Formats: sequence, structure tokens, C-alpha cells
Amino acid sequence: MPLSRRGSGSIALPGGQHLAMHTRTQDEEPLPHATKSHIKGLWPTISDDLKACERSTTETTIAYIQSNQETLDAGLETPGQVVPMIPTFVFGWPSGDESGDYLAIDLGGTNLRVCLVTLQGKGKFEVTQSKYRLSEEQKQDDGQKLFDFCAESLKTFIDTNSGEGGLIQLTPGEKLPLGFTFSYPCKQDRIDHGVLIRWTKGFGAPNTEGKDVAAMFQRSLDKFELPVILSALINDTTGTLIASHYVNPTTRIACIFGTGCNAAYMEHIKDIPKIKDLGLPDKADMVINCEWGAFDSFEHEHLPRSKYDVIIDEASNKPGEQAFEKLISGRYLGEIMRLVICELIDDGILFLGQNTYKVEVPNALDTALLSLMESDPTDELLMIIGIMSHFFALETTLAERQFLRAIARLIGRRAARLSACGIGALVGKMGYLEDGCAVGCDGSLYNKYPGFAGRIHEGLIDIFGERAMNIRTHHAEDGSGVGSAIIAAMTKARKDAGLYVNL
Repeated sequence: MPLSRRGSGSIALPGGQHLAMHTRTQDEEPLPHATKSHIKGLWPTISDDLKACERSTTETTIAYIQSNQETLDAGLETPGQVVPMIPTFVFGWPSGDESGDYLAIDLGGTNLRVCLVTLQGKGKFEVTQSKYRLSEEQKQDDGQKLFDFCAESLKTFIDTNSGEGGLIQLTPGEKLPLGFTFSYPCKQDRIDHGVLIRWTKGFGAPNTEGKDVAAMFQRSLDKFELPVILSALINDTTGTLIASHYVNPTTRIACIFGTGCNAAYMEHIKDIPKIKDLGLPDKADMVINCEWGAFDSFEHEHLPRSKYDVIIDEASNKPGEQAFEKLISGRYLGEIMRLVICELIDDGILFLGQNTYKVEVPNALDTALLSLMESDPTDELLMIIGIMSHFFALETTLAERQFLRAIARLIGRRAARLSACGIGALVGKMGYLEDGCAVGCDGSLYNKYPGFAGRIHEGLIDIFGERAMNIRTHHAEDGSGVGSAIIAAMTKARKDAGLYVNL
């Protein structure tokens, strides 16, 4: 293809690769930056698509929440739904008196984390942990190799913390209960079993989907002869709910807003028709892992998608899937921003005469950079100068920087308000509005993105009015570590008491 006017282009090679080509205007000439008048005229045009999505989020809130609730109910009624509403076999709330030493391992979207959790009762605990970075190659390599890496990392952790003076002191033959946090949709028919429905968060390890990941992990544990008992396979959102309730008993819902997005809540057994055949008592309760990132997948009938969202979906490793997640999760917000920038470059508006190839690389703009742009406290937006210069070798005018910050705010605000709609659907479904409840929230967006928590609250007020004051979001406890350990303790106590021992 010919070189573009933004000073870059690419040529398709026979093998399918693309060779980047870059040109530069004469360095001695001043760079023709966009002016304030350019940007002022540009703003209504380029942001209309995203603004329309935000407006429709408010205008159609009631219809959206109703359709969301109908989707949740369908998932409870029938197996195999798009939003699967997975029974977790975590029965009831923790007592708060759980105690003892438990191991937890968390296979997240970015890191593998291994924890030794000492539960002390009365909502107190201590955690010792190590993190191991996951490479993109490991995420796409054979599934059994991935679990071997998990087991090998657990062995390293145990060996490091054992021996004289170590935190782990085991008698011969003793085994520690292990909670495995596996934060991907699984079909479970007991708490130590789970068939992977589909990978999310950019994972694509072959020979894993449709298989029991607990059994695969157990083979890896046996391979390294580890002194553990795999007591529970849980989702991080399930763990977040239990850990948050352990510390704050008013917590009724837990949400993750990070690399992915999800929610969990406690449902009445009588309202889960698809597990009626288990013969469980109607008065019992069980945590439901919603996997709501899949809401409106495939059909795309309800969510307000912009043209940028469509591009991201079509270019993803799972086109059509995880529609809700692709609008609000940290994995995608930076890419939305990058697509806006690239469109302006194509239109000859931004960075004229500069080499823009660095910003044209897919996923080159991390969501963390968006949060820095939003939080830039300086009049001249010096942080944005640094970001664009350091990461993309681009010079910017003040007008361009102001525009970039405005777009970043729009993208972040839309994500937070859509997240509020998801919370609103669960609050309405369970009737928590009048008496109120706490919602434990975790993930990098909620914890680190400027204003995200406040914007969720604004969205809840738009939905419920003043009654939204009864719904309090708060920073959740460590679900993937502490929550996993608490669930391992609850499971051990339940089975020791002879309750649902086969589940």
C-alpha cells in the first residue's frame, strides 16, 4: 500500500506478516500541529459516537437493566446460556470464625500469585505471598504446560517458606488445604471440579476448553509431589464476595473491574431451577458466579456499542464474545483511545508531519496511560507531554493534550456508568435497594483509575435516585488469596460436618 500522509504505512508480505514503512518530513521545518480551533471544531464530530453511547446508557437504563435481569434469570433457569450464572457450590456466608493455615493460588490475567493465608477469626487474617509474571507465550501455550508452571511455582513457594524458622511447618504426611482461584468461566458440578467453558482475558491455551481444569491442575500437583489437597476451585469474584463478607458482613455483591469484569452474589437455592435435581434444601443459599462479561454477546441487541467497540471486537481472539467486558474492562479502554487517535491521524488532524507508527501498533496504548492522562494536575498537561513523547515519540500542542484528556475522561466515564448498570441489575433482582447493602469492588480500574468509583456512584443515582445512597461500593478484600483460603476452610468444615459431602 502507498505510504500514508501521516508518515507511515505497511506492505503485506507473502507470509502474511506486515512490514512497516516510515517517512519523516524535513526536520528543519516546523511541525504543523493541530490548533485550538482545529480541536474545537473536531470535538463534536469525533466524539459523537462515544457520546451517543454514553447518552443511550442513561436514556435506556431501565430497559438495559430489565434485559440484564432477564438474562441473569435465564442463566439460573437453563444450562448453556450466554451469561452462564454458574453455581459455585460455596454454600452460605462465612461465620467469621474460620481459622488456620491455608494455601491459595491465583491464576489471574497478568500474574500467577501464590499465598499462605493464616485466618485468625473475627474477620482478621495474615497473608504471605509471591507473584510470578505470566508471559503472553504462556497464555497461548499448551494448557497442561500452563498448569505445570502453576504447580512448579507453588513448589518454589512452599520450599522457600518451609524448613527451620519457615512459615510452613508440616508433620510427615500432613497436607495443607489449597484453594485454586481460576478466574475463567467453568461449569462446576462440585466445588473441586470445573470444566472450562471458554478462555477470557486474552488467554487462548489450547487443549483446555471443555476439560476439567481441576483435574489438569491435580496432575501437575502430583507431578511435583506437593503436600497439598485441592479443596476448592473458585473464581476470583466468588472469593472477593466471601472475603469481603468475612470482614464486612453487610457485603452482598462483589464485582471485579480490572483486566476483565465479573460479579458474584448469594442466591437462594429455590431460585436456581437448573440444580433442582441435586435435591438441595430450598432454604439453603449458594454463591452464583455470574460471568456477566458475556452479557449481550453475539446478538448485540442491548449494549450501546461505538464503531471503535466494533473494531476491537472483530479484531479480538474471541469475536462476538464478552461484549460487556469489551466495553468496560481495563484490557480494552486504552485500545479504544488508540483507535480514536488513529482515526484523527488518518483524517489529517493530529500529529501532522510526524512519524506515528508507534501509536499505530495494536494495544500500544495501555489503559494505565489513560488513567495518567485523566489525572494530570498541571495546567500545561505535562504528564501527557511525557506520555506521548516517551511512548510514541510524538510532540503535542496544548490543544491536542486537552483533547486527549477529554477523550480519556469520556471513555472512563462511559465504562464506569455501564458498570453501575450491571450493579443496578443485581441490586434490583435481589431487592437490596430498601434495606441497602455493600458492594465489594476490586480490580485495577476500580482501585486505580481516577474517579471510577465516584462515577459508578453517579450512575447508581441516575438509576435509583436518592435511594442509591443505600448502596455502598467499597474496596473489596483480597478475593483470589484470602477469599480462596476462606472458601477452602468453609468447604473443609462443611464436609467434616457431613453436609453435601459429594459437592
